[in-house]
Amino acid sequence: MKLYGLLGKNIDYSFSRIYFSEKFQKKQINAEYRNFDIPEIGHFKAVIQENEALRGLNVTIPYKQSVMEYLDRLDENAEAIGAVNTIKIEEDRSLTGYNTDYTGFSAAIKPMLKNGNYRALILGTGGASKAVAFSLKKLGIKYLYVSRNPGTDQVSYKYLDEETLQKNKIIINTTPLGTFPNTEDHPEIPYHFLTQDHLAFDLIYNPSTTKFMELAAKNGAATSNGLRMLELQAEKAWEIW
Repeated sequence: MKLYGLLGKNIDYSFSRIYFSEKFQKKQINAEYRNFDIPEIGHFKAVIQENEALRGLNVTIPYKQSVMEYLDRLDENAEAIGAVNTIKIEEDRSLTGYNTDYTGFSAAIKPMLKNGNYRALILGTGGASKAVAFSLKKLGIKYLYVSRNPGTDQVSYKYLDEETLQKNKIIINTTPLGTFPNTEDHPEIPYHFLTQDHLAFDLIYNPSTTKFMELAAKNGAATSNGLRMLELQAEKAWEIW
């Protein structure tokens, strides 16, 4: 029996195990999908060494960047993005890293875009944010990173005033704020400056309506959670495996 799984931390809530397990059953594939919940990335080697049947992994918060140093090679997109969310374990047990987040995000957001020149705010600077930035660049959308501890070419949440939100009509939450069970958490942005011309896209999918989405919708903004993106990136991972 082949083995696949999800690498992450505190991932009992994850969609992936149910999604892939049902897919294996439906297609009558003799495989198992398992969560590999590790306290820090140093345990990754043991996951590989102790599971000889392992053929592929999805990677989630907080290891999309730190896992890269353990891989033998990177797909060109994963290398350009600087984050990995899918690993293929080759026949010789070497590890190849891919990023399917950007394809999932691009396909999920495209139908929500009307004609026009867009600018976007990316909330957060973790591994998922890098895939979002890569997608926006390919879509021709200029973006600005927002961080609690801004670095070069990034701004703080305090920077977000009415003028900035008028210029940036797409706001994407790539942070874990609001994920179950901490459903009242949300990024601290001035939601009262949002309008019906804004799109608030949350990469979180559990709960289906996050506090970020709820507050944005109260001011007329269109909203979306990350479920469709997750499904699309999972299908791309399936193709890779």
